[in-house]
Amino acid sequence: MSSAKKHAIVVLGAGSWGTALALLLARNGYAASLWGHDPAGQARLEQERENRAYLPGISFPEELHAYESLTVAVKDSSRFLMAVPSHAFRATLKALQPLLPTQAILAWATKGLEPGSGKLLSQVAAEVLGNRCSLAVVSGPTFAREVALNLPTALTVASESESTAEEVASWLRNERARVYTSRDVAGVQLGGAIKNVMAIAAGISDGLGFGANARAALITRGLAELMRLGVAMGGQKETFMGLTGAGDLILTCTDNASRNRRVGLALGQGKKLPDILSELGQEAEGVATARELYQLAKKLNVDMPITEQVYRVLYENLPPQNAVEALLSREPRQE
Repeated sequence: MSSAKKHAIVVLGAGSWGTALALLLARNGYAASLWGHDPAGQARLEQERENRAYLPGISFPEELHAYESLTVAVKDSSRFLMAVPSHAFRATLKALQPLLPTQAILAWATKGLEPGSGKLLSQVAAEVLGNRCSLAVVSGPTFAREVALNLPTALTVASESESTAEEVASWLRNERARVYTSRDVAGVQLGGAIKNVMAIAAGISDGLGFGANARAALITRGLAELMRLGVAMGGQKETFMGLTGAGDLILTCTDNASRNRRVGLALGQGKKLPDILSELGQEAEGVATARELYQLAKKLNVDMPITEQVYRVLYENLPPQNAVEALLSREPRQE
């Protein structure tokens, strides 16, 4: 076993995605520590040796252990992978900050913007941690259950440091997981955030029964919106045509394993948002992200009509049928 393999890696966030990543790390030979905010839930994970709430039937390897205490979970580790919801990202970093050793690496697989500020999570991490550790973001077209089942998948790790990106990528690579690296930290994050809003739009269209033609049009024009805002915020156009842009967009808009798509489907079928979210029982990042993207688009003067209509459905109670009609009645223009 190489020296790199001897690192213990702490996964922060014990939902479906955090648990799937911890399973992947453990299967790759790392000592994986899984921490979540609910002590009773963590004790249950360790006792039952599986996450029955989110990934039932998938047993924990010997290398994976769940911890109730953050202090105990991070003891003697300098490698961290966060998978908490975006609204908990800053608070979790603040709790972790005094426990970080020197020369730590912190990566996150959270897909969203900070609610209330619209900041990229890399900006939040820099504000909270300063130069305390090396940072990276993990993204790509991935459903947690498929990763947990060790089905083939592809990911991208982005960092301003090539060596940091490569090390984090090495944690995740195996014969079923192909992992690329990138220097486009902003672009990789924006692709992962914006696609969730587009998935709500695609779900609304399908929930209204508008068919495959409408879905394909929404995905394609959604990609155009993604690229416009992404470039305006410093991302590279090529990134948005790759795994973390078009790849993640297609996955999330077309498969019902996507929580954001399911939110849209239910809205299109006439259900109310509070009821949808209560029934879902997990985070749907696109709901909060829609508000932040709407504000960013106005601030940067970027045309994002699909995002605007999703925002209006979610926050102004616009009937989904009216939102679609507003999109279809826009002034004709060249593509």
